[in-house]
Amino acid sequence: MSGLIGKFNDGGPIFTYLIFILLLVIIGLFIKEMVRKGGPGKTVSLINHIAWFAVAWGFLGRTFGLIDAFDKVAAQGELTPRLLADGLKMALVDPLFGIFVFLVARVLIIVLVSMGREKVA
Repeated sequence: MSGLIGKFNDGGPIFTYLIFILLLVIIGLFIKEMVRKGGPGKTVSLINHIAWFAVAWGFLGRTFGLIDAFDKVAAQGELTPRLLADGLKMALVDPLFGIFVFLVARVLIIVLVSMGREKVA
């Protein structure tokens, strides 16, 4: 578990923890919609918007990660592989996690929409 938390911290806690909270919100909305006895309604749209926000937030984190990496290179005066690897790792964790949350949300939307059609038919 410390490995996962370490990756969250590598990506910048502000970005990765918010994306994780968005994942929990998406899962909560999905469960709420599964318990409810109606069509998908507005929940699908809300999950869709939250998923896109997670992707955008991840890429914003990447931008800050790249800026931080270039700042460290400029402050060091020379480019070392370790310095570059640390900065790139920070820049890649956030968009990867944002895209993962987006894909989970899309699968859940597919399930909700397909179940909504079954109820109508």
